[in-house]
Amino acid sequence: MACLHAQEVTRTAEGAKNFIRTQDVTEEIRFYSDAIVRVIKYPARQMPDKKSYPVIKTPENIDISYTEQGGNLSMKTQNLEVIMDKNSGKITFKDLQGNLLIQEKEFGTNFIPCKDGPHASYRVTQRFMLEPDETIFGLGQQQTGKLNQRGQELMLRNENTRVCIPYITSEKGYGLYWDNPSPTLFSDTPQETSFNSEAGLMSDYYIIYKDGTQDGVIAGVRELTGQASMLPLWTMGFWQCRERYKSPDELCGVLDKYRDLEIPLDGIVQDWQYWGCDSNWNAMKFMNPRYINKMGDPEWMRYLPNGEDPNAKYPEPRIKTPKEMVEYVHKNNAHLMISVWASFGPWTDQYKELDAMNALLKFETWPRNAGVHPYDPFNPKARDLYWRYLKNLYDLGIDAWWTDSTEPDRFDMGEKEFSLPTADGTFRSVHNAFPLVSNQGVYEHQRAVSDSKRLFLMTRSSYFGQQRYGSFCWSGDVSSQWNVMRAQIAGGLNYSLCGIPYWNTDIGGFFGWEYNNDWHNVAMQELQVRWMQWGCFMPIMRNHCSSPMESEIYKFGEPGYWAYDVQKDFVELRYRLLPYIYSLCGEATQNNGSIMRPFVMDFPKDKKAIRTDNEYMFGRNLLVMPVTDSLYTYLDPKTKKGYTSVPDVAKAVKNVKVYLPQGAKWYNFWTNELHAGGQTVNMPCPIDIMPVYVKAGSIMAFGPAVQYTSEKKWDNLEIRIYPGADGEFTLYEDEGDNYNYEKGAFSQIRFHWDDATRTLTIDDRKGEYKGMLKKRNFRILVVDRQSPSGDKEPTQFSRSVRYNGKAQAIKL
Repeated sequence: MACLHAQEVTRTAEGAKNFIRTQDVTEEIRFYSDAIVRVIKYPARQMPDKKSYPVIKTPENIDISYTEQGGNLSMKTQNLEVIMDKNSGKITFKDLQGNLLIQEKEFGTNFIPCKDGPHASYRVTQRFMLEPDETIFGLGQQQTGKLNQRGQELMLRNENTRVCIPYITSEKGYGLYWDNPSPTLFSDTPQETSFNSEAGLMSDYYIIYKDGTQDGVIAGVRELTGQASMLPLWTMGFWQCRERYKSPDELCGVLDKYRDLEIPLDGIVQDWQYWGCDSNWNAMKFMNPRYINKMGDPEWMRYLPNGEDPNAKYPEPRIKTPKEMVEYVHKNNAHLMISVWASFGPWTDQYKELDAMNALLKFETWPRNAGVHPYDPFNPKARDLYWRYLKNLYDLGIDAWWTDSTEPDRFDMGEKEFSLPTADGTFRSVHNAFPLVSNQGVYEHQRAVSDSKRLFLMTRSSYFGQQRYGSFCWSGDVSSQWNVMRAQIAGGLNYSLCGIPYWNTDIGGFFGWEYNNDWHNVAMQELQVRWMQWGCFMPIMRNHCSSPMESEIYKFGEPGYWAYDVQKDFVELRYRLLPYIYSLCGEATQNNGSIMRPFVMDFPKDKKAIRTDNEYMFGRNLLVMPVTDSLYTYLDPKTKKGYTSVPDVAKAVKNVKVYLPQGAKWYNFWTNELHAGGQTVNMPCPIDIMPVYVKAGSIMAFGPAVQYTSEKKWDNLEIRIYPGADGEFTLYEDEGDNYNYEKGAFSQIRFHWDDATRTLTIDDRKGEYKGMLKKRNFRILVVDRQSPSGDKEPTQFSRSVRYNGKAQAIKL
């Protein structure tokens, strides 16, 4: 039999190497740590030269225990066991108790020779065997609405609304990263689970297994691909955005309105075409005559955006220059993000320079028929050029970057287009790594200029390891529909399980076609309100829409009308939660934490919970379930007009079903009613309430009412204890907007609740930073049925304590 032929197996410092004569394939096991192992297979004796874009870790020196029995070589570390079948080459992974984690399918590695542009390559397939009822997650952000990725066939090729990451993680507590950025077919059937990549030189994957928990897996992901950058404090506030504000006066006028109405706001966004027409796409300069007070000037009118009336009359602008606009935003205690793209129009200087260095990918991209092409971010000189022009906006004082279309957009793609060369091979061979490398260029160049200002990159696509570049991804240009909103939940949770903590959606959806782009449409108003409620519990809370829709909160009604009041209330709740939310950010950076936590992270033994795809934990304390069904309005599908289905939306009450996981007791955030876990409850859900539950044992920190994040110090925080179990919480603080935290400039205050003795212990403060509060008050409330709802500040507290950084124990 072929499988009995002698093999050439050698032990190495990193693991083992095996040449399988029957297949003419070399395989290598390389341990990068006790918890991370790499498996490489290639159809040659000499390993091909291969670059990994996400992986930045190098192998550690670790102790490996070897055992040979029959035709198997076993290798054990402190965390897991890897077994190599020396005859077939099959690799099996187990925990130290001998429980199977995952195994390759026998003879499951296949190489089919192909041409990738001018280069010899392979179509590479790797097959695995999973247990029949095993639940797996990951694959980036898909639009299927499914949390469990079993039984799926998905082409992993980044595109608008689909972030494709060839990574899966299991309820068993392991992660598997397939290290190939080319378009890859993921397939899961009862017979096998496989990754099939269009181009590659080898089978190359990593298994991560630490302690059987998803937190352990994510710690391994961050160890392998980089720690999550700390985002600025102000980015955790509310963001207003629209496609698009068409002049500085319009943008600043929106800011004025928010301030006049006392709706809290920290960020506002300038979308595309501030550079002018499509031929001048992404010039990274304000050349649109409406932004530079040049309307009517023949030299500048050629830059007027396509479709705008050159004869239109506009009033004398209040804000006459981009610099004035930036200064006005800052003077009004807000921050400005601006749109920059991964492509350039033929009139731009960037296009001409990139073309001269052969660093343009000449396929059709957005906007179509304008001669616009993406740049080649794999070329380091092209990344240098990108920053050289972007620095004009940085020097102007722009606070954050919207790196749009980082898939990038592509149309009419065929063999010729995918075979276009980049600096690292064909576009096909590197395709999915494009957003990672493009954002890397911005991040590294700005860090080289200054560490005083944290990067905040909003990117439409991303890849494994994206967390290290100060970026967050949003779900792309989704439409305003209830079923689309619901699908975003599973997409965001699977994305979070890929180790990237920051994500959001366009609140309200981007395309408002289903509602005639009419903010007066009552059915649209209900959807917007429910999406805004959910936005309060996303890592980033950003309101956005496509023209001609306008989604500023005040567009939906005046104060006193439910569609206005409820949105404002949840923005205010977001600011009340800031100490809790920013502490989640601190945990993400300092302790490999996650902000959106699927139930598999905290309740892995509850099979129903881990497959629930419309609820999650926001941090470790709050269970949230966005309302994704219309309860009080309906839409006429023919006319797209909305109607109420109840006499008064503001007074109507219907129930929604919420599953509360086993292993905890749960407080209704709004009524403080306590429920046992492991059951589905009917929760009354009027338009001003969404299901939010607090896990018993939670310690929650609430901040003051503010109009922007830095308006008031956190010197008088409210600490709520939800009794019924022991619990702990760590309050994280730092300077808010620089990289001194990388040098240890941050503080942590740990709170612990002992439920049996009803004692709250506040530990010694650890760490310090410039401007840190040395003394402060903690107003403590032990919650019961008479306590006000979580969104309301109490008038009476259980205790108020003065804290100076030294440990205290408070009996309550």
